[in-house]
Amino acid sequence: MPAPRSRARMLEVVFPKDTNYHGTAFGGFLLSLMDKAASVAAVRHAGGGVVTARMDGVDFRIPLRVGDAVALDARVIRVGRSSMTIQVDVYREHMASGEQELATTGTFVFVAVYENGKPRPVPPLEEGSTEEAWGRATSRP
Repeated sequence: MPAPRSRARMLEVVFPKDTNYHGTAFGGFLLSLMDKAASVAAVRHAGGGVVTARMDGVDFRIPLRVGDAVALDARVIRVGRSSMTIQVDVYREHMASGEQELATTGTFVFVAVYENGKPRPVPPLEEGSTEEAWGRATSRP
């Protein structure tokens, strides 16, 4: 079964090199992870190359510390002619139980581009298809 085309999920662990002198994850570390996850969702939706155009409204809600699992969920929420808005939610996950707590949220805008760097059109977003497809792709017997 093909992967959902307008969504991406990632899992990362916070290591000491990723933290500041307070022992919490650098904001830049989280932004980098968010940009990567958003990029994967954008490439999947656009079916080719994309570039980050903008990061909007990133909210850091709770700190992430060394040893925390970081679960990222990126999904295309809006498309234009050549642009896509991607919502990224970052969760602190307790790996043993799977319990998650929302830690950070943000919105990214990507533009689909041809190899020469010029914008190219993207397909429309099919309402509901992302959630339904992800559920099918991750369901277990």
